[in-house]
Formats: sequence, structure tokens, C-alpha cells
Amino acid sequence: MNWDQIVGKWKQLEGRVKEKWGKLTDDHLDVVAGKRDELVGQIQECYGIPRDEAEREGAYWEAQYGDALDKPRRRTQKNADAAQH
Repeated sequence: MNWDQIVGKWKQLEGRVKEKWGKLTDDHLDVVAGKRDELVGQIQECYGIPRDEAEREGAYWEAQYGDALDKPRRRTQKNADAAQH
């Protein structure tokens, strides 16, 4: 999935972003709104890391998690148990 597709499916991918970067709040994600530079900036700010490191984090997420909508999300036993409560 390329970044244009991520922008189009941003609302669906926000949960994946929160899984990766738990310090990002809903307000941060509203600012990001699918924009790659904004995501990198928010990661940099929230985690206090250099811009190049935040860029690498964003690129890694894009490669690993950006295609999340193309594949069904696996349901773990832990998630199944939590859904029942």
C-alpha cells in the first residue's frame, strides 16, 4: 500500500498507529490526518527522538503495517477474551 492509499484509509488505520505509537493521542492523530510529514513530526515530538529516526519509524510502519487493510486482522485469544467482557 502506498501513502496515497494510507491517506484515503486513515480513519481505519488510526488503530494500527496507536498500537505502534501508544503516546500518540486522538488529538495527535487528528492533526496527522493521514499526512506522512505530520505523523513523523508527532512521533518525533512525543518520543523526543531525532527527525531521521522518526522518519525511519514511519517508513518501517508504512512497510509493515500500511497494508493492514489488505489483509484480515488476526484475532488472538487475548483479543477474543477481551471482546467477551
